[in-house]
Amino acid sequence: MIQQCRWGRWNMAGEFDREWDVARTAGQPVAMRLNGAPPGPLAPGGSGTFGSTPAEKTAAANTIENELERSTTTATEHADEATNTAVKGFEGWDTAAGLKKVADTWDKQVKTLMGRLAFEKNMLRQASGLFVRNDIGLGDQFRPIGAQSRLNGL
Repeated sequence: MIQQCRWGRWNMAGEFDREWDVARTAGQPVAMRLNGAPPGPLAPGGSGTFGSTPAEKTAAANTIENELERSTTTATEHADEATNTAVKGFEGWDTAAGLKKVADTWDKQVKTLMGRLAFEKNMLRQASGLFVRNDIGLGDQFRPIGAQSRLNGL
């Protein structure tokens, strides 16, 4: 692994550690800092909140299920009926074969879209539960530390 020391030279990780030790033992002030971080909740000046709450994730999942999936299914059925009528009307013509090919392509695209909508809906629902379970798990890990602290009762 290559790192850059504070003097701007690139060194292998072991050489960096040796230079760090030499500077420290020579009494030179040594410090390490992060040159930057992407903006976000954990970066200095970030909002400290997630982009959406569990309620917003649930609402988005419900919108996918109750509006987008239903509307897509309705539109698909309407398009299939109209296309099938047109195919029958052009029976015996090359136009009928062309319309049938377009309908098959449309059905594949709709199937892909419906799969994507279902995936996104499920991921939104799982994300809410995952964040809650993660928070509870981390809290459980810190409780024993707090119970043993000498700072309790001060």
